[in-house]
Amino acid sequence: MTKKSFTFNGIRKPWLHMTRGRTKPLITPVQRNLLNVSGMHGAHLQSSEVDAMPFNQPIAFIAKNDEHALQLKDELAEWLITEEPAELKFDDEPGRTYYAIVQNTIEDFERIGIMRQGSISFLCLDPYAYGEEDTKEFTSDTAIISNPGTAPADPIIELEVEEATTFAMVQNQNQEYMMIGTPIEDDIEVVNGKELILTENGSTLDKWDTTPTRIDSWIGNIAGNMRHDGTGILAESYGTGDKMHGPAVIKEIPPVQDFEIDTTFDIISNFEIDNYRMEIYMFDEGMNMLGKMGVNDNNRNLWRRNGLGRVGEYVDNSTRYVIGGGNYQQDDLKKVSLMYLRVKREGKKVTFYIAEIRNGRHHATLTRSMNVSSDYLGKLKYVQLFIGNWKDRNRTFRTRINYVNVYELAQNTVDNTPYILYPGDIVTFDHVNEEILINGEDRKDLKDFGGSFFSLTKGENQLIMHPANSFFGNVKFRPRYR
Repeated sequence: MTKKSFTFNGIRKPWLHMTRGRTKPLITPVQRNLLNVSGMHGAHLQSSEVDAMPFNQPIAFIAKNDEHALQLKDELAEWLITEEPAELKFDDEPGRTYYAIVQNTIEDFERIGIMRQGSISFLCLDPYAYGEEDTKEFTSDTAIISNPGTAPADPIIELEVEEATTFAMVQNQNQEYMMIGTPIEDDIEVVNGKELILTENGSTLDKWDTTPTRIDSWIGNIAGNMRHDGTGILAESYGTGDKMHGPAVIKEIPPVQDFEIDTTFDIISNFEIDNYRMEIYMFDEGMNMLGKMGVNDNNRNLWRRNGLGRVGEYVDNSTRYVIGGGNYQQDDLKKVSLMYLRVKREGKKVTFYIAEIRNGRHHATLTRSMNVSSDYLGKLKYVQLFIGNWKDRNRTFRTRINYVNVYELAQNTVDNTPYILYPGDIVTFDHVNEEILINGEDRKDLKDFGGSFFSLTKGENQLIMHPANSFFGNVKFRPRYR
């Protein structure tokens, strides 16, 4: 007969098996809070709370000798002690997953011949068991979802925008809803507050020029060539130089006053000594530098990500640097990074935003703004890309600009309702983690006051997307069992 065991944090130990005597409750523990009233028989039920669930799992394993037993106990400790709850799956509960941490200590093991047996104390802060993730797609703006669990389940709803809209809402059969933005009123004009005027992923790089390019004077010189690798824009060659050197290309656009530029930088740096600088410069009609944004690694001993966001020409390492090494320096030893950068100018206000994208979501975010003088308020006329390497330092495996988008921003009046979503945007209503995301960026600031994070009840649920014919949607959820 095959001996049963368990998987924790994605790992199994083939030499370990479970024995009888698990103390896990049959159902999740519920704490009933009662109100006793003088002169009344019994009590009133005030509230019910689901408690954390502690339990012990007896285990056993074979050890050749005391030294081998100690080695296996050390292996257990390394495996089971985690900082956060991890997935726990028992062979005798197929299709169910718990999230647990090990508490107290791994108890001393009793020796019976060559066998060692003892007990592991688990604690499930979330006491529910979870089934496999299920995904349902919306059909004609409606999704019918059957929740087979014995408890409500929290959905993750993703909406891919097909038509520009001023709001997005998902409503259930109980009239609960989650919404961002503002529905259109009949007497209010709808305006397109953001018009795409340039998008580049390298496929039309031959339409860009190599003159009149210009970078910060202290950096070094422009040399080498850019190329398209089928996905984005890379430095094909860096040329030579005794400081920073590398290729730059520039593109003329129709002059715009208020604008937004966003981009992603895809970085694979295999060695700490690798060096790079990736930047997007902005110039007005007279080739005066309006500012720049970028990322660089200036340390040969670390995998570093310095964010860069500056208004105007270079003066020193701090003047008009809204984002810089002083407030955005990531030394978390990541070889692979996908960085998102954005700059927006509206009136006299310039706002820079930077984030690291992990699994489609923004992390390590920073937003900083400043009001600028008339010296830096000329119309944006030229956009320039630069990828550089310092002297003879190692070059990265990949420093790629995946895309660059440039938008003209329209001034909105009080009586206008602007679009907040455009075709291709992804809206995520994450009812598990209580997050609202647009393209992975936290946008709880757009949440409607009456909106709430709701659950899928046991049995059949109906979800409806609004406005109609504006999204392609799907719902992901994991059935939850008491």
